[in-house]
Amino acid sequence: MNFEFSDEQRQLHDTVDRYLTDQYTFEKFRGINASSAGWDKGVWAGLGELGVLALNVPADQGGLGFGPLETLSVMGASGKSLLLEPFLSSAVIATAVLRACAEDSEAADLMARMASGDAIAVLAHYEPDSRFESQWARTRARKTGDAYTLDGHKAVVMHAGAADTLLVSARISGEPADAKGISLFRIPRDAKGLKLDSYPTIDGQRAADVYLKGVEVPAANRLGAEGDALPMIDAALDIGLAALCAEAVGVMQALVDATVTYVQSRQQFGVAIGRFQALQHRIADMLIHLEQARSMSYLAALRCMDANVLERRRALSAAKAVVGQSARFVGQQAVQLHGGMGMTDELIVSHWFKRLTAAELMFGDSDTHLQRYAALTRE
Repeated sequence: MNFEFSDEQRQLHDTVDRYLTDQYTFEKFRGINASSAGWDKGVWAGLGELGVLALNVPADQGGLGFGPLETLSVMGASGKSLLLEPFLSSAVIATAVLRACAEDSEAADLMARMASGDAIAVLAHYEPDSRFESQWARTRARKTGDAYTLDGHKAVVMHAGAADTLLVSARISGEPADAKGISLFRIPRDAKGLKLDSYPTIDGQRAADVYLKGVEVPAANRLGAEGDALPMIDAALDIGLAALCAEAVGVMQALVDATVTYVQSRQQFGVAIGRFQALQHRIADMLIHLEQARSMSYLAALRCMDANVLERRRALSAAKAVVGQSARFVGQQAVQLHGGMGMTDELIVSHWFKRLTAAELMFGDSDTHLQRYAALTRE
């Protein structure tokens, strides 16, 4: 199989990489990370001007109409730069949800505003006891006339505090573990009865628990057919999982490069420690894990929109398991080879390690996906 990127995809990666290298320095990251908002509107506007936010938006809605391979090109650069802005949450996952409802004029308008950077939407789906099982939903929506009333609790909604619109899943029928009976609603962040409890995650990104108490929305705010939103949600989360794998590979590449540079310059006993054979072996192992993860991220990008749901989910679980294991190994080795300062906030290595730790847990950790892969293989 040909894994060569097209000239257009390489140009996209190089453009985004140059922009973030110049505009999103480590000092810039630390300043944004220390701010109360946890993201920068100026950076978001810059990404919009660059066209990055329009990457996955259909051309009919003012976007570029690209897909997972182009997203992979961008995610590697954003991972290296430790981007704190809601690119994955809004420009990838939420856009994938809205793209499935492009015939809805309100959804199409929202996508157009997201493409230009004028609006941010995020998906609020997982709940405190769901354990990454996407069909699990206790949040309820009751229909009364031409409106729905929502009550429930969504957990760890990434970048909810930065969003103008939340795409909230709620059950209109059935039991919490049923695949049928889930609908999706567009809800303004400032809707009456909606409360956010925001907090930073381990890698400095912002998330929030979303509480809904008697939140009323018009029936026109429902996305897709009533009670049949789960396939659309699953498809968007699978696209997001593939993008997350690509981001993790970008971070791992940065860690390997930084570690190689460090062991070549750090002197001990009068020679660079990179000349010690034991350390050379550890660097070689890091490279092996990196290339394994890179190959699986390509597989995830190629299969994340496969119409065969079983094969799609099997490939994505395999990719997430391998990328997660590689991320843990590369991150730990990089920190250890940098010595004590590898754990300090003053060195970017520790922040890359935190980003990999967060990525390993997001959408389910390696053990979760190994179990899921085994179950899917038996089907």
